[in-house]
Amino acid sequence: MFTTLVAAALVALVSADGIPDFVVPGRCAKVANQDKFDLRRYSGRWYQTQIIDNAYQPYTRCIHSNYDYSDSDYGFKVTTAGFSPNNEYSDCRARSTHKGLPAAHMLSYVFAAPYEVVETDYDSYSCVYSCIDWNGYKSEFGFVFSRTPQTSGPANDKCASVFRKNGVDFALFNDVAHTAECVYRA
Repeated sequence: MFTTLVAAALVALVSADGIPDFVVPGRCAKVANQDKFDLRRYSGRWYQTQIIDNAYQPYTRCIHSNYDYSDSDYGFKVTTAGFSPNNEYSDCRARSTHKGLPAAHMLSYVFAAPYEVVETDYDSYSCVYSCIDWNGYKSEFGFVFSRTPQTSGPANDKCASVFRKNGVDFALFNDVAHTAECVYRA
């Protein structure tokens, strides 16, 4: 059902405007997910330090998220914020659920995309993969999260190795700037 819905959305998008830049030929990597994923330990503040550019994310710098665990949703209430290319600070509130999905695999309700925690130690890094493929094309996004806003920190090194080991091209990732003017309110 989910695959059909996503495929229909991709077909509609392609029909309306041609193929968007983030849809490329290929198939999604078959990534392994974190064993024995603990939702409660994953809660809290995370900073995006490297990403595969995402046309649906309006932020380009100072990107951070707060994951507030919810027993009733068996997932998170997520607030993500940062600065846009126009230097405007904004935030987005969303939900993600783990209910009915494999461990370390969630579904974001912002734009119905998978959120797969490939690996995390819960304290310093989280390597997240999101990809949908259909009919020989894929829409692939990756995120390096850190508990600290250090673009050159250990989270990037660890996730680079994790992504490469799982067949994800780490050369596609770009730094997310975290400078003195960043405001972390999410």
